[in-house]
Amino acid sequence: MPSSPASSTFPVRIWRGGADGGFERYDVPRRASQTVLDVVTHVQRHIDPSLAYRYACRVGMCGSCAMTVNGKARWTCRTHVDAVANRSGLEIAPLSHLPIVRDLVVDMAPFFDKWAAARGQFVPTATRHDDFARVEPQSPARRAIDATIECIGCAVCYASCDVVGWKPDYLGPAALNRAFTLVNDVRDGAGIARVRAIARDGGCESCHTHQSCTKRCPKHLSPTGSIASLKRIVARSALKGEL
Repeated sequence: MPSSPASSTFPVRIWRGGADGGFERYDVPRRASQTVLDVVTHVQRHIDPSLAYRYACRVGMCGSCAMTVNGKARWTCRTHVDAVANRSGLEIAPLSHLPIVRDLVVDMAPFFDKWAAARGQFVPTATRHDDFARVEPQSPARRAIDATIECIGCAVCYASCDVVGWKPDYLGPAALNRAFTLVNDVRDGAGIARVRAIARDGGCESCHTHQSCTKRCPKHLSPTGSIASLKRIVARSALKGEL
């Protein structure tokens, strides 16, 4: 949708209510360099103050403003209206695959529960009395996770994953990406326990490699690649009789 004078408006349909709610239409002023988050904020501040949504940094650092915009999960603070609006305007909904609290707010607990199920917490092997760990930057394990450690847990990949949609116990791309990072961290002590966690039903083998997570990741990470590597790790552990 091309930019137009500030006095013009365009239609925006926003999800209201819970899982049994529906879309409501609002006519929002069209402005230059307008983001989708600007649109939602205008509705909340000037049209309907009861609209519930999340945001924090507004500059693409926290990921809390993720919503579904015209059918795709996105960070709304970095998504410009010009890039996504069509002749029908905008349709803004909460993230998919997560319980709706109200309006555009979802319950993130199931998402982070998957992280815990994948043993996504670092297990230290040293104490405060030990010297600092020294990890060689050029080591194969360290270089393998260079492209995975920037995940900020925004759940865009989770909301974009087809498998999560029809297999609720699937751990999901973010949790498995985190597991891959820790499997390759020489300081971590979870060992085979983490591999067993991601080898179970709903683990890495459930990924169908549709690459929706990689295509939609705002940080340009490749959870698909991390999961493929985990599949190889699981296969090697199975051959060793460790599972």
